[in-house]
Amino acid sequence: MRKKQGCFITRKKLILASASPRRADFFRKLGLTFSISGAAIDESLKPGEIPAEFVKRLATEKAEKIAVDHPGAWVVGADTAVVLDNQILGKPDSPSHAEEMLQQLSGRRHEVWTGFTICGPEEQISQALMTRVCFLELPPELIHSYVLSGEPLDKAGSYGIQGLGGMLVSEIKGSYSNVIGLPLAELVEAMLKLRIITPNISLS
Repeated sequence: MRKKQGCFITRKKLILASASPRRADFFRKLGLTFSISGAAIDESLKPGEIPAEFVKRLATEKAEKIAVDHPGAWVVGADTAVVLDNQILGKPDSPSHAEEMLQQLSGRRHEVWTGFTICGPEEQISQALMTRVCFLELPPELIHSYVLSGEPLDKAGSYGIQGLGGMLVSEIKGSYSNVIGLPLAELVEAMLKLRIITPNISLS
């Protein structure tokens, strides 16, 4: 069987500064050639920092930390935050905490912000994008059952829209991939601009 080709050709050394399997899966689906090097940083919110600044700063810190050890490479860092009433909801620290977050989100609209930074030898691009998500009214037994699945326990805001968490969502306005962890349209546009990737015109 003929091997399936990707949509893009990677022209420069590319590193994903994230341990997120969802972000790595996006890169693979685009057909990119890349390596992974997770960056451990302090993810504490600074006083007065708004969500857009917060996710962009963390994305930049992750990318720059890896770039220091890989001169000549282009490094992509990213960070995602779920925001309700201007408050950032991080990852739950227990099943009961996950249930509490989901109860807060039930029947309400919230924002999902993702920031990404591409850090290279001579140039750097950073963006932060927002998607609005509306949840259904969630019965307590549904919340409990979802938390028992284990899916919410490593997710910002205690849900994964790409998995079982999709059943909680009644409406989305904006980029779907942004909610998962990368605004693909904007990321691809930036990588094309920097000539990190080019379209694979040999596809047939």
